[in-house]
Amino acid sequence: MDLGIVIVSYNTCQLTLDCLASVYAALAREPLAARVCVVDNASADDSAAQIEARYPQVELVRSAENRGFAGGTNLGLARLLDGAPAPRHLLLLNPDTLVQPQALSRMVAFLDQRPDVGAVGAQLAYGDGSFQHGAFRFPSLWMALLDFMPINHRLTNSRLNGRYPRRLYDAGEPFAIDHPLGAALMMRRETLEQVGMLDEGYFMYCEEIDWCIRAKRLGWGIHCVPRARITHLEGQSTRQFRERMFIALWRSRFRLFRKHYSAAYQALVRGIVRAGLARESRRVRRALGRGELAYEAARRQLEAYRTVREM
Repeated sequence: MDLGIVIVSYNTCQLTLDCLASVYAALAREPLAARVCVVDNASADDSAAQIEARYPQVELVRSAENRGFAGGTNLGLARLLDGAPAPRHLLLLNPDTLVQPQALSRMVAFLDQRPDVGAVGAQLAYGDGSFQHGAFRFPSLWMALLDFMPINHRLTNSRLNGRYPRRLYDAGEPFAIDHPLGAALMMRRETLEQVGMLDEGYFMYCEEIDWCIRAKRLGWGIHCVPRARITHLEGQSTRQFRERMFIALWRSRFRLFRKHYSAAYQALVRGIVRAGLARESRRVRRALGRGELAYEAARRQLEAYRTVREM
């Protein structure tokens, strides 16, 4: 078995169905033997029933609770690894993705050609076809600082902000990276067996960074495969401030720093975050005073900032 694919679904019924359609369309044209597992994280939108009806070939795992991305993914990985035949490679795939032709076979082929590489990512694009970064450097103090600074596009897409140059993607040849986005991350089974499952202490965000840090410490290389193209629909909706996601992001980042970074780094990054949140809090209060922000929206943002400062 060449490939096992895990998709975690939580109230994303239509997105998941569209993702599955793209996966099976790709597999129909490619010489890959694959198993597809969808883990439904206790969705309330009838996702599981519709997936089961439309795609009976899917190995559907119905979780009785929302276990988050890491917990849900681990259920799927366990299902694929415990069942026969066990796949040689495992792909984590977000439900808001659309697999383009040959993306899967190109990722598998590169792993087969490079036994020293433990994981790969794809080149991502937004729904309108525009370029999306899919490979990143591990978090740094500069990246934390830039989270709270008004910056131009050059800095946003720079090494300081953890991005790789666009020319590397455009060249089309695989290149070494720190980690791909978890929306489309393929890992060799041998690597997974050494690294272990995702850390379920991360409910959402940073779990793939943690995974890749652990893999690199064991000597595995990680690459981006630019000719493997996957559409990632994230980011196309309106960018409203979402308090729960903001809190979850920083809770996960602080967990990552505690596990893998020095005490000095943790102290410095907390200082940056607190200063940045104080600045953002002042901005919100000014906007409220000028009538540019509703009271309830301002209250929720300020409460989210306070929660992160006190973590």
